Amino acid sequence: MVLDGIISSPHRRSPSFRKQFPRDELASWSTLVRRHRFLLTALALLAVLCTIYLYFAVTLGSSGSCSGLTGTKKALCNIELAKNSVSKGKLKKS
Repeated sequence: MVLDGIISSPHRRSPSFRKQFPRDELASWSTLVRRHRFLLTALALLAVLCTIYLYFAVTLGSSGSCSGLTGTKKALCNIELAKNSVSKGKLKKS
């Protein structure tokens, strides 16, 4: 039968397609860094980009026209901004 020839093929049983590592090399940190260098680089880049994004989101997002006011004046200003946003269609009325 054809399947018997495929199953008993020496290519199926040979572990040559896998890279063999010595036992002591699997447990070292330098090996992990070497084998996962691309993933670690991508993770570091992602962390830097997220930090930059959050910095600008916080600093530029808080620059409203009510930012210099305090107390009651700030509350009234925020209410006025909310009313303007609703009237311009930025927020849906519920």
